[in-house]
Amino acid sequence: MGLHVSSSASPTGDAAASQGASRLGFTAGQVVQEFGWSDDVDEALRTAIEDLTGSELVDEDYDDVTDGVVLWWREDDGDLADTLVDVQTVLEDTGQIWIFTLKPGRPGHVSHSDIEEAATTTGLHATSTFSIAADWSATKLGTRGRGR
Repeated sequence: MGLHVSSSASPTGDAAASQGASRLGFTAGQVVQEFGWSDDVDEALRTAIEDLTGSELVDEDYDDVTDGVVLWWREDDGDLADTLVDVQTVLEDTGQIWIFTLKPGRPGHVSHSDIEEAATTTGLHATSTFSIAADWSATKLGTRGRGR
């Protein structure tokens, strides 16, 4: 017996992670920067995003242009508006920002109104939210359009 960990206990786990990752809209060749990694993140989802883009997620210290951001965010992580300013530092103008928050009822949950308030403060707005993993929801942030 090796150290291989079987996923047979949850045969749909990888498929669910791949399906969730595909909903984020990232494509092969894109550079995705990750903020807020900790031991509670969904590793299957992280792997699925890396499989989709064909490269590892880059960390918070990466200083070249990125195509997207995934931000794992918990209630006690500090000031979300300040962090949203930081995540946009090297993000391409058309880049995507996804906030992953713990679902309601889980310790560290952040309300949608808190996300929307921080987003508005930084010139962004929440465009969609959905379940991305067993414990996590995904909220897409976009820039506010100028209208016609």
